[in-house]
Amino acid sequence: MGYVLLLLATLSWSFVGILVKTASMMLDSMTITFMRFALGVVFLGGFLWIKRHPIKIRFDMKWIWLGAAGKCCNYFFENIALSIGYSYGNILVTPIQTIILLVVSAVWLKEKLTVRAWAAALLCIAGVLLISWNGLPLALLLQGGAWTTVLYAISGLGTAFHVLSQRMLIKEMDAGNMNFSVFLWCSLLMALPLPFQASLTGPVGLYPILALALLGVITGLSFYWFSQALRVVSFPVAVIISNCGVLFSILWSYLFFREPITEYILGGAAIFVVGLLVLNLPMRPAKVRQAGGLEASDGR
Repeated sequence: MGYVLLLLATLSWSFVGILVKTASMMLDSMTITFMRFALGVVFLGGFLWIKRHPIKIRFDMKWIWLGAAGKCCNYFFENIALSIGYSYGNILVTPIQTIILLVVSAVWLKEKLTVRAWAAALLCIAGVLLISWNGLPLALLLQGGAWTTVLYAISGLGTAFHVLSQRMLIKEMDAGNMNFSVFLWCSLLMALPLPFQASLTGPVGLYPILALALLGVITGLSFYWFSQALRVVSFPVAVIISNCGVLFSILWSYLFFREPITEYILGGAAIFVVGLLVLNLPMRPAKVRQAGGLEASDGR
């Protein structure tokens, strides 16, 4: 069952790009961000209720609000980039998040990083740069080809703060209530500008509505699936399978939107997947492995 849950989470994350791209045919990025959180709360709350898991909403912890602000930043800027770029573009978020977390660990948390960690960071950077370049002439790159990378970098910064909040909150809260509280406040924060920003970008259609519903399911349940899978699946296997989601994202973008997949995209994806594997594959103690799995899952 653990492998089934792991596969469900991985496949769910790989569909985010095409789902956001589809939803953007009907709604603006701000509204899509709000709907991802609001529907995620509904689905996660329903799931916890079915499991007879008591729901406790917390608002009296600073890391709840820092995590909510970071996740709002993550989804909002990711949605903007996906709406104007290719549907596989969000594969850049994870390596960017990894680089930011390594820097934060060294500078702020004063953790001593190994040569392996810095080598992994360099591989991630190389992969991101290769995908961002994508063989474009410098003139075209400066005219706007790098703009989506900037948006994904901001998104990666946001999700890095969310991961840091999870590191702090998991000591005092279970995964279900932690995600429910953070996503609830995220939905309320993103609801504030809706009266001034919400707009239709196209006709109301069945596919965009279904895309929004599926995004809500993914937001609400995928992180829970991943953490549950880590109870029975070894961490190295989980890392390998979850990182394969990058390849699925590229595949879906070609199958659903016929977006061009160049050798630069494939090469860059391969390089930063290797970087992530180099960083995560060494076995760690069970307690650290469980916490690390939650962090990895919420970077999506």
